[in-house]
Amino acid sequence: MPPLATRTWGEGPLLVLLHGFTQTAGCWGAFGTELGRTHTILAVDLPGHGGSAATSADLDESAELVLETIGLERFDLLGYSLGGRVALTAALAAPERVRHLVLIGATAGIEDPEQAAGRRRRDEELAALIEAEDDVPTFLRRWLDQDLFSDLSDEQAQFDERCSNTASGLAESLRRSGAGTQRSSWTDLDGLEVPTLVVAGGSDAKFSDIAERMAALLPHGRRALVPEAGHACHLTRPHDTCLLVEGWLS
Repeated sequence: MPPLATRTWGEGPLLVLLHGFTQTAGCWGAFGTELGRTHTILAVDLPGHGGSAATSADLDESAELVLETIGLERFDLLGYSLGGRVALTAALAAPERVRHLVLIGATAGIEDPEQAAGRRRRDEELAALIEAEDDVPTFLRRWLDQDLFSDLSDEQAQFDERCSNTASGLAESLRRSGAGTQRSSWTDLDGLEVPTLVVAGGSDAKFSDIAERMAALLPHGRRALVPEAGHACHLTRPHDTCLLVEGWLS
């Protein structure tokens, strides 16, 4: 598989950013700009997205591609949602490479096999719909209309940048790297020695609870909540989220 497409900015220690589903490496907004004041940012287009739209990969393959794209040096790693699933997979596979790990709105997987299978079925149905419609802007309107993103404006969501994605790429990402495909790694967390900050929006009850549980299981884990923010807390409250992340990385 070819290396993944990337964008780079900033100066300082290397910090790798992995975006969420329907985003690209250009979707970090004010949060990414602020992080670039203290870090060299390597923002990756995950498989099925942006400049990596033609690359198809499951979560294990995505993690491997991220590690290959970065090279041999050690780095800090931050992932949001889909990117958080990839980041956790990469840290579990190569913990010696990761100095610090930050997970935003992420999970260690769906533990119940039936629930995971149900999620895969729903994602397959959605993937088929995306391909049949072949209309990324219309799909994105529906996707961002979920309660999960109710506090996001078009500007914060980087709507125009998301529209650069392809229907085929997004459909393949859902099929191969959707939440239902993630191998449950809850029982692996107690062996992950990488210092890990698990972040969630204070208004995102589901992922706040998940973050608390993950942080309790990780040997060097901590939960941090961004007040008055939903799932995409780094986009709606970029400065507050950046302060939490920079404090952890330093």
